[in-house]
Amino acid sequence: QVHLVESGGGSVQPGGSLRLSCAASGFAVGDFLMAWYRQVPGKERELVAAITGDRISGERTTYGEFVKGRFTISRDSAENTVMLEMNSLEPEDTAVYYCRKGLGPWGQGTQVTVSS
Repeated sequence: QVHLVESGGGSVQPGGSLRLSCAASGFAVGDFLMAWYRQVPGKERELVAAITGDRISGERTTYGEFVKGRFTISRDSAENTVMLEMNSLEPEDTAVYYCRKGLGPWGQGTQVTVSS
């Protein structure tokens, strides 16, 4: 059974950093497209970052336009975890961040709040 558990959210000041983790079970994160999304109340979820491929074929990453080089998505196959390193956070990054396996199940989300 697929299970995703996000962690690492919290409150930071503008310009700060956070590292989100998504612990997966029931499948290998290296075998599937994995993505981070975020959602603000009243708005649709939007793609933050996605990662696909493997070390043999070459990993490929995609980011939302608003990321502008501030975030990095990565996978740790040994830990079966997907990470999202977020730097230079802005108040507009405040949202619930979700991990997702392909077009399948979502995690429960982790809150990120950027405020002075």
